[in-house]
Amino acid sequence: MNNSAIRLAADIGGTFTDVVLETPRRRHSCKVLTTPREPELAVMQGIERLLAESGVAPAEISLFIHGTTLATNALIERKGARTVLLTTEGFRDVLAMGYEKRFDAYDLDIEGAPELVPRPWRFTVRERIAADGSVLLPLDEDGVRRAGAAMRAAGVQAVAIGFMHAWAHPEHERRARELLQPLLGDAVTICLSSEVCPEIREYERFSTTVANAYVRPLMGSYLLRLQERTRAAGLACPLLLMMSGGGLTTLEQAARFPIRLVESGPAGGALLAAHLARACGFDKVLAFDMGGTTAKICLINDGEPERSRRFEVGRAWKNLKGSGLPMRIPVIELVEIGAGGGSLGRVDALRRITVGPDSCGSEPGPACYARGGTQPAVTDANLVLGRIDPSRFAAGRMPLDAARAQAALQSGIGDELGMDAFWSAVGMSEVVEENMANAARVHAIERGQDLQGFTMIAFGGAAPLHAGRLAQKLGIRSVLVPAGAGVGSAIGFLRAPVSFEVVRSELVLLDRADAGAVEAKLRAMEAEALAVVASAHGDAPVEVTRLAELRYEGQGHELRVRLASEGALTRAALDALGERFEQAYEQVYGLRVPGSAVEVVTWSVTASTPAAAVEAATVAASRQPRVPESTRPAWEPAAGELRPFGQHWRFDILGTERIAGPALVAEHETTVVVPAGWQAQLDSHGHLRMEIAS
Repeated sequence: MNNSAIRLAADIGGTFTDVVLETPRRRHSCKVLTTPREPELAVMQGIERLLAESGVAPAEISLFIHGTTLATNALIERKGARTVLLTTEGFRDVLAMGYEKRFDAYDLDIEGAPELVPRPWRFTVRERIAADGSVLLPLDEDGVRRAGAAMRAAGVQAVAIGFMHAWAHPEHERRARELLQPLLGDAVTICLSSEVCPEIREYERFSTTVANAYVRPLMGSYLLRLQERTRAAGLACPLLLMMSGGGLTTLEQAARFPIRLVESGPAGGALLAAHLARACGFDKVLAFDMGGTTAKICLINDGEPERSRRFEVGRAWKNLKGSGLPMRIPVIELVEIGAGGGSLGRVDALRRITVGPDSCGSEPGPACYARGGTQPAVTDANLVLGRIDPSRFAAGRMPLDAARAQAALQSGIGDELGMDAFWSAVGMSEVVEENMANAARVHAIERGQDLQGFTMIAFGGAAPLHAGRLAQKLGIRSVLVPAGAGVGSAIGFLRAPVSFEVVRSELVLLDRADAGAVEAKLRAMEAEALAVVASAHGDAPVEVTRLAELRYEGQGHELRVRLASEGALTRAALDALGERFEQAYEQVYGLRVPGSAVEVVTWSVTASTPAAAVEAATVAASRQPRVPESTRPAWEPAAGELRPFGQHWRFDILGTERIAGPALVAEHETTVVVPAGWQAQLDSHGHLRMEIAS
């Protein structure tokens, strides 16, 4: 990727749409309120504003990178297409049965996320291909046509086809599509599980395929409208989409597999944090991203975020694992909770202050936006606590109304608990910060990590307001707030490689695997991945990574192990793969299983452009303390009282100046709260580093 080019990035969130324009000399950024009914309108508003500010002509932009929560929101809010499932006779209820276990064994009232396709819209047909490829029952083509006629009568908009063992033998799925498409017309989208998720495990494969079909009409229409608007505005550059796994893909691939975009915004933030970790020499990083709707926590070790191929959308019960819709897609491993600037506060039945997970979004927004909101949100609490300058919010383009914030806090919380608006704000702030701290603790413990010794990297419009207090709760002694933190995920898009992963399941005992046959399969997968990357990025150098998911024979879950990348696959390379698996197994579980055969379940090939170059960041030696421009009373939670906070404008600070807490460092898209007993200083890249004062 040409780092000297002029590039554009846009990230659509639940409350704000962030747009960044990066030139060789300067970065321009802005936040505009998201337009939920037509998300492309906010994107274009941000683009037009930055083009006018920078003087850049649309034709000068060489690349536009985009991430959006549109697919995620459609799944969570059940606002996708009218979708049906066509599956093998006898497997109609796979989506309802799920894993056939309770995600909370002792709670009799649990309810999982409802299926995207209700039972009346799940059709079956007689067919069966065995795992070895033999045809046990030919496809009943007349049955497919009868199902198609019923679908047409129901006015369906999308069809998911998932047959048994289609992950290895897709012939019946392909024939069913050939029969259905003329009956239903081109306006109806048809998704095959063998293309969306060619992996074993019927429930996850069917769930992923149904979700892809459910959001594809919505995403396809949106992406087409966005492309038309950008072309009309004079942008002739390629439009690439951010994927959940941290790579970029073409608009065509994104429209075909929109399920891969469900966590695109958070993935951009994780990439930014990983880039900063490498630049600043941080081995262990907790990435903290808090926007208007959610907060995200991601662990980064040795400059790389954790990755996974399993993800749940829309957990329906106390954020418990297993209560959401499972997806098998490449994702960056993170935890996401309903804690953002727009998260709403209330008093529950036990007379406790609770915050989230629901958010007021951009319409109507927090009460202080003066757009019709009447319930108290986290942004209202921060304004009343003195952390936000109402005249400088969103670069001064959106002044806040403190009186409305106080009224919402008083009526929504204070009147019920017999306290004033200020102490209601204190309660909301403490609750939301403890919710985030608890999520971070659990996420770290599940991965065997101790957060002491970690550095926090905080970004997103709301994260710098809470990062210092969150660090205190977690025992973290160092926080980095990057330049442009308020639009961090969009900046992260500009650091992402063009990447595409191809996955195929194939059950085979490692000691019986034919190295030549496996190499041929991997080469075909590599060609498929390279074709996608080349269509987006031309003849640039590409790195190819091969992975295998392995387990001991008879086990139910696998570990991902990297294959040697040099040369063709040989018997010796397969034996070395087995040894690396056993080493990984011993590291995770503390033992090996002598005498047990090792089984390959899935092969994976990823083609990717090289990661962005990293220039080391240095911190100037602490010299003259900076004198604040003014002071403002704000809440200091560690002391439990209002204190005078020094106010600073970030762009007036010199790298040699040291800021002593308590202090507020304001910039265009956010404000950094430096707690009492901490100090802050800029590094050579303009990132603000906060540490406990020695």
